[in-house]
Amino acid sequence: MFTGIVQGTGTIISIDKKSTSSTFSIDLGQLSGHLSLGASVSIDGVCMTVTSQKDTIVLFDAIEETLSRTTLGQAVEGDIVNLERALKMGDELGGHLLSGHIMCKSSVVSRRNNGEGVDLEISVNDELKPYILEKGYIAIDGISLTIGNVNENTFNLHLIPETLERTTINSKIEGSLVNIEIDSITQAVVSTVASIMENSNNT
Repeated sequence: MFTGIVQGTGTIISIDKKSTSSTFSIDLGQLSGHLSLGASVSIDGVCMTVTSQKDTIVLFDAIEETLSRTTLGQAVEGDIVNLERALKMGDELGGHLLSGHIMCKSSVVSRRNNGEGVDLEISVNDELKPYILEKGYIAIDGISLTIGNVNENTFNLHLIPETLERTTINSKIEGSLVNIEIDSITQAVVSTVASIMENSNNT
């Protein structure tokens, strides 16, 4: 599990592409300390498993499903990615609980400067639309964020300077792809209510 509070950024050193998977070599910098094989690390919101390590360079394998569902499929050497180590018992939960299981990729529809902050408008598909609620939580590239205005096929994010400085989201422009994980509590509540209403209508 993760919190959506990005702890740092890393650089993709190399990508070894195979027929049905890819191995990512990523420089985790200071976040590479005391990692064990099999440990989980959030890479741009994607839960990845440590397979090997040499100094600060850590290797992760991504299967075809992960590559097609997330932005890792479009990643190239030199890309900067958001990093978060897995939540440990006793850690402060500063954001909201994340599994690192990406629901889909979405694109940035527009970007607008707003004082020292930035407003992003993100597209949303019909499948996830019921779970996108104003003032609700969402994770974008592993960043725990609060949803702003919700429109028919898009929603807005209002980004503060701290988030822009500490994560990769300031690099996103119109057309950029991002990983989306919706809030699991919101998903459970909305799905439960929908199921109850459907059963009520059928009786």
